[in-house]
Amino acid sequence: MTRLARVTSEFVMADTVEEVSGIVVNHGAEAVGAMVATMTLLCDDGETVRMAAISGGAPVDRDAWSTFPLSARTPSGEAIRTGQRVVITGHDAMRQRYSDIPDVGARAIVTLPLRRGARSVGAIAMLFANERVLEVFEVEFLEILADTCAQTLDRIVAQQDASRQSTMLAFLAGAATELASSLDYEVTLNSVAKLAVPTFADWCAIDVVDDGRLRRVAVAHVDPAKIRLATELAERYPPDRDAPRGAWHVMRTGQSELVADITDEMVTAGAVDEEHERLIRALHLRSALTVPLVARGRVLGVITLVAAESERHYTSEDVTLAEELATRAAVSLDNSELHSQTLAAAVQLQNAVLPHDLSVSEGWELALHYSPSGRTEVGGDFYDAIELDDGRLVMFVGDVMGRGVGAAAAMAQVRAAVRAYVALDPRPDVVLGRLDEMFELYQVEQLVTLLYLVADPARDQVAVGNAGHPPPLVLTRDGTLVQAALANGAPLNVAPQQRTATTLPFGVGDTLVAFTDGLIERRGEDITDGQMRIGRAMTTLAGKRLADALPVLVAEVGDPSRDDDVAALAIRRVH
Repeated sequence: MTRLARVTSEFVMADTVEEVSGIVVNHGAEAVGAMVATMTLLCDDGETVRMAAISGGAPVDRDAWSTFPLSARTPSGEAIRTGQRVVITGHDAMRQRYSDIPDVGARAIVTLPLRRGARSVGAIAMLFANERVLEVFEVEFLEILADTCAQTLDRIVAQQDASRQSTMLAFLAGAATELASSLDYEVTLNSVAKLAVPTFADWCAIDVVDDGRLRRVAVAHVDPAKIRLATELAERYPPDRDAPRGAWHVMRTGQSELVADITDEMVTAGAVDEEHERLIRALHLRSALTVPLVARGRVLGVITLVAAESERHYTSEDVTLAEELATRAAVSLDNSELHSQTLAAAVQLQNAVLPHDLSVSEGWELALHYSPSGRTEVGGDFYDAIELDDGRLVMFVGDVMGRGVGAAAAMAQVRAAVRAYVALDPRPDVVLGRLDEMFELYQVEQLVTLLYLVADPARDQVAVGNAGHPPPLVLTRDGTLVQAALANGAPLNVAPQQRTATTLPFGVGDTLVAFTDGLIERRGEDITDGQMRIGRAMTTLAGKRLADALPVLVAEVGDPSRDDDVAALAIRRVH
């Protein structure tokens, strides 16, 4: 009890994971007489474990086990994978069960998982020189130690997240002030580049499109002497317009590009000649992040952020921050501070109500594309995909009429309702019928179009329910285009009606695309022209990864001058 009180008080004072790890291994080893105590943590990739702290043992142990695969046959890996305590006694039993670890003279081992909710984030391991069995109170001590440690890690992670959020908000607040300080976009972008250095990058460059070329209008570096070097690099070796990575690729796709670790091999492979490689190496590049400058649906340029002297490595969280910065900078290019603030709020609201990760099993290949109109109000386009236990895949794409908070609220309600009704009975006519009943009962104001699909690999078909929405297209494995009939029902919230479903063949290798009307509508033409246009463009999907091909299809079919959201979802039968 005394030791637990001391450990708890130390945990309260701990502010870092390293401090917590040291407390755990030192007190744990001392309490139960372990010759070696370790604390390991699961890395962000979910597949690698790192050594957070070790007490006892040889220095070579820390180096050899600084990181190791979660799948390795180790006590810590097993405890993390199973979420259960691992107790092994006897040399032979340990060698037979854990052949991946070297013999360090241990004759017993106790390992406990560190659990945060239902998920294991690490493990505490105690190795003993003798074949001893822990007393009940010793096991209880270790379990309480592990539980308290996990709670402390939760607190530290929450504090770190809050600190990052605070830093992000402060950074973006400073950026907003700079962006509003001048109507000269080159002055404004230079201010943005200087603001990013050194807070967010060691080197920041901003390029805009000028007569079909990327022109560098701003550059900042922590070492002013290297600004000339960075400018020389851009002038002598302009980015390749057709390269699969880099500024032009971000321009074409409108998607951010993260290179978390710039390796020597990347530098050598990307260099045009020896002089090019020399200039790149002189900048001491370690990590890079390129984000597009997008305003009113047009990509106006790119911001490139590079980590060098700081030895920093960018993560997905940095992508979010960089994209927020780029949004504000792009809107400043469009001369509207108010537009900047409102668009940022709209993007945040859109992200809150749309799914962030649509995971499917290896039997399917799924890709989605969503591009907001660039207007200041949030749109009403929505999408989702749900894989059922029996192997069927439910997908739906919809559009709430109107814009703004009301449309976003209706969008969230409909999406949540569809997911609930799918759990009861996923048949298209049933789900659409229940949605009609919901709209009538709760008197929702907005009209909603909805395309609802159930792909059934057991029957090689997809069932289609359509409430006033553009129909889907199927590109078969042999290149034949199959188009579903036009909507066989009115939009939701028109009137209760008898809903029906149709079926389309959908075999292995077939690809289906569903989309909102923002993709195919153009001013001055009939919507059937847009339907024919996307039908011709479907061939671009053949033989290509959907994640790569879908943005190309959207760019080819869509009208960038239209002020409307675009949502598109593509699915392919793999087997």
